[in-house]
Amino acid sequence: MAKRSGFLRFGAFLYPTGHHIAAWRHPDTVPGAGLNIRHYRELAQIAEAARFDLLFLADGVGTRGDRPEVLSRTAHSYVSQFEPLTLLSSLSAVTERIGLVGTASTSFNEPFHIARKFASLDHLSGGRSGWNLVTSSSEFEARNFNLEHHLAHADRYERASEFADVVQGLWNSWDADAFVWDKAGGRVFDPAHRHVLNHKGKHFSVQGPLNVARSPQGRPVLVQAGSSEAGKALAARTAEVVFTAQQTLQDAVDFYADLKGRMAAHGRDPASLLVMPGVFPVVGSSESEAREKFEQLQSLIDPVLGLSLISGLTGGVDLSGYDLDGPIPELPETNASKSRQDLTLKLARSENLSIRQLYLRVAGARGHWQLVGTPEQIADQLEERFVNYGADGFNVMAPVLPNGLRDFAERVLPELRRRGLARTEYDGATLRANLGLQA
Repeated sequence: MAKRSGFLRFGAFLYPTGHHIAAWRHPDTVPGAGLNIRHYRELAQIAEAARFDLLFLADGVGTRGDRPEVLSRTAHSYVSQFEPLTLLSSLSAVTERIGLVGTASTSFNEPFHIARKFASLDHLSGGRSGWNLVTSSSEFEARNFNLEHHLAHADRYERASEFADVVQGLWNSWDADAFVWDKAGGRVFDPAHRHVLNHKGKHFSVQGPLNVARSPQGRPVLVQAGSSEAGKALAARTAEVVFTAQQTLQDAVDFYADLKGRMAAHGRDPASLLVMPGVFPVVGSSESEAREKFEQLQSLIDPVLGLSLISGLTGGVDLSGYDLDGPIPELPETNASKSRQDLTLKLARSENLSIRQLYLRVAGARGHWQLVGTPEQIADQLEERFVNYGADGFNVMAPVLPNGLRDFAERVLPELRRRGLARTEYDGATLRANLGLQA
């Protein structure tokens, strides 16, 4: 394969028991893992020992659905798990170098809240925090915040764009040398190094300054997960890491070129943004062993959950009246996650999948890239995407935890190191330094 300079970057995307929809039923997973701090400490330490760049936590500010019959059968609907910033603050005390990236919604927070919390996490961790900016997509979340319906897709991205500007402005409230703590002269900070934002926009009026000194890494890393047109426009202007989903090499290469090609219009260097798609790896000593591990998980899928999963991925339309062994019907455009609806429907149409076949196809990674094979086979495919400029790294979505993360850390990463594609030691003390991003 052609050579490309640099290392792959890796995030450990942590779901309580793992990313497969039936992971909680697997004999190796921990019941109640979503509120088990010892479990998360173990995962964080596995990932740091393997020199992952960051831990990544998704979030939802409401359960995914309101049907008890469905919710009672899944651990994937935010029914019972830690709030990310609280959890990451705890994990900062038992780790030293790995980045700590948490999700927080621009739809149901105020910019000052987000700026202060992530700046605080950055100080707690010595410069390792990152904010995964999302707009949220669920009506169930909206109903927890005085709304009957979520904001329209375009409106929430417009709000998110201004939100990101305000947060970044607040993070620049203080120069690095603003706080002098001059006891003899009686001066805490130099007023010349204090910057009051005084933002007044369509959605927000925020005076500032932030009441937290400048972040140890300059400012927390800004991560984004949207792949719709609105999401790509926002990412090209503001994001430093993008978490995305593509099924094929060509789709990955096209997305990478499209996103990085948009950055010049904002005066940005394409190297200042890392594209890190999700990858769901099932690792075996042989391909047949890996297949057996995957099929064991597949056999645990409850059809009620499978149907609910497809409904959620395709915009929330109730599919219970359709034949599970028939095709996906024509569906209206969603106000939820447009990119995920597009990806799911494209997969169903291109492979001519029935509803049942589709939920079996995506139950592991919810539309992300699934790899089942030996360490060498998985490394081959990750390398192919990297050298062809389809990714700068990957957000690893272990099928089951902790063993799936341990498999990748102890079996796939050594193979990538042998090829010169993965680091052996951290480059610095902060998340920015380890990702090669400027302060």
